[in-house]
Amino acid sequence: MLKDLIQRNRSCRRFYQEFKIGIQTLRELIDLARLSPSSGNLQPLKYILSCDPEKNNLIFPCLSWAGYLKDWRPPEGERPSAYIIILGDKKIASFFGYDAGIATQSILLGAREKDLGGCIIGSIQREELRTALNIPERYEILLVLALGKPKEKVLIERVGPEGDIKYWRDSEGVHHVPKRSLDELIVD
Repeated sequence: MLKDLIQRNRSCRRFYQEFKIGIQTLRELIDLARLSPSSGNLQPLKYILSCDPEKNNLIFPCLSWAGYLKDWRPPEGERPSAYIIILGDKKIASFFGYDAGIATQSILLGAREKDLGGCIIGSIQREELRTALNIPERYEILLVLALGKPKEKVLIERVGPEGDIKYWRDSEGVHHVPKRSLDELIVD
């Protein structure tokens, strides 16, 4: 059921780095994005795929990993096996927000269906990444999706009475993600 897939689709930041994801798997995930709705049907998104360790090593240092876990990065051995860099083609459109969100959700749900995990990263050193991968100026770097075989357990829990929504890790390394209640989200 779709709800089960969405509940399992948590941001994952620790992976079995040695687990290989092939280029065909990445292409299948991009095909899900291709088939997803696009604002005005402009289809302005383009993608850079990486499942090569050398290319992955160029991408990794350009990313920040967890806003609430200060100065934390996946250690060697727990880094992603693959990345998808989402680009906006400025020759097609000037705004990509809705398309990038829809495509990202489609990709991550598809990854989860394949027992993979991912993390949407928007905190990117864009010019460093552009230089490292020689990305032409015509493309706006929108997001990076880190993908791999999840090595961490992620639990959804209710936001406590103090209203703190910050995710956190316990002493066992379990990642806790507070979510507001359904009733709190619906405005009468």
